[in-house]
Amino acid sequence: MNVLLLGSGGREHALAWKIAQSPLLDKLYIAPGNAGTAQVGTNLPISATAFDEIKKAVKEYAINLVVVGPEDPLVKGVHDFFLNDAELKSIPVIGPQKYAATLEGSKEFAKAFMNRHNIPTAKHFTVTAENLQEGFDFLAKQTAPYVLKADGLAAGKGVLILNDLNEAKSELENMLNGKFGAASKTVVLEECLKGIEMSVFVLTDGEGYVILPEAKDYKRVGEHDTGLNTGGMGAVSPVPFADKKLMERIESEIIKPTIAGLKEDNIPYCGFIFFGLMNDNGTPKVIEYNVRMGDPETEVVIPRIKSDLLQLFVAAANKKLSQEKIEINPFSATTVMAVSGGYPEAYEKGKTITFSEQFSDSIVFHAGTKLENGEVKTSGGRVLAVTSLGENKDAALKISYKNITKIHFDKMYYRRDIGQDL
Repeated sequence: MNVLLLGSGGREHALAWKIAQSPLLDKLYIAPGNAGTAQVGTNLPISATAFDEIKKAVKEYAINLVVVGPEDPLVKGVHDFFLNDAELKSIPVIGPQKYAATLEGSKEFAKAFMNRHNIPTAKHFTVTAENLQEGFDFLAKQTAPYVLKADGLAAGKGVLILNDLNEAKSELENMLNGKFGAASKTVVLEECLKGIEMSVFVLTDGEGYVILPEAKDYKRVGEHDTGLNTGGMGAVSPVPFADKKLMERIESEIIKPTIAGLKEDNIPYCGFIFFGLMNDNGTPKVIEYNVRMGDPETEVVIPRIKSDLLQLFVAAANKKLSQEKIEINPFSATTVMAVSGGYPEAYEKGKTITFSEQFSDSIVFHAGTKLENGEVKTSGGRVLAVTSLGENKDAALKISYKNITKIHFDKMYYRRDIGQDL
């Protein structure tokens, strides 16, 4: 079969790398892809949100299945575009429809869904310009730190965690006045959950589901979780504290009620659900839903899946996922992200990437790269993810850190403490 994968980041390179290993695959196309995806498939110079161009490509390359990597095309309705087009509606799309994608596209929508279906989450209050004073009152009743979230998508940057009440009130006004554009015209205030974060992922067809390996990622740019938030500086899987008992609670209290809730609300769903969780001494609560895989978590989750991922996608498309079993590699996977100097603030692109030595004991997933006259150049803030497998977390990290020193580009930076807090 011929597969089209939408997206251009490290998540998409990891998905492409895995799909390319399937005996079911004839041809893999990635739109737009990056220098890494070009090694495992054919890149198409098409934006993941250019739906009319995607349609042309689907017809031209006789595509049988579409896999959506990032959230943007999902929230903009790429799945609905296929369903509503006579020539495309028979082609399965892995990724939820627009209404279901509101679970990620609107924090308020997600909170209302969790409340309706008794899914444990933080206490919260929704604020617009009309009820600002009530928002101030809610903040005053909380203890620091204060959590403010833009309701809409803000490229991973729409969350503020502040220790000073007056600063929180001031920033709430700034957000409502457009600090994050239209995304923060509505702001969700939350109590700050205590504990340690982790991410759990499922692939579901709306009926059955398979649970993928869990992961923990590292968002802050600086070591010891300091500095600005980023898209992610590294990740580990499995998560050492996620024992059998905790994972059983997550499945019974969070995953099952979420899948049942979607069915009860008549929300069809075919694709990934990412549960961003807080573990407070064995009690899990949902911080947020995402309607796609995380990045850089995908770069540690996918290499631990032994099963044929494309076969799982086909089963999901045919609503037969409940008949599938997923096989997981017991080894640990770690990834360390090499980023551009200055990221997540201003940084330069177009730096040449070189390797002082070739290595085969890590997989290098490309995130922000492009091919230019045969050379691999930087084209984003997060550039490469160096993923390794080992008997345990420390063994895997040792390999990732050994090999990242063999990669060079001007002003390259990486965190040296990934996984050390566990």
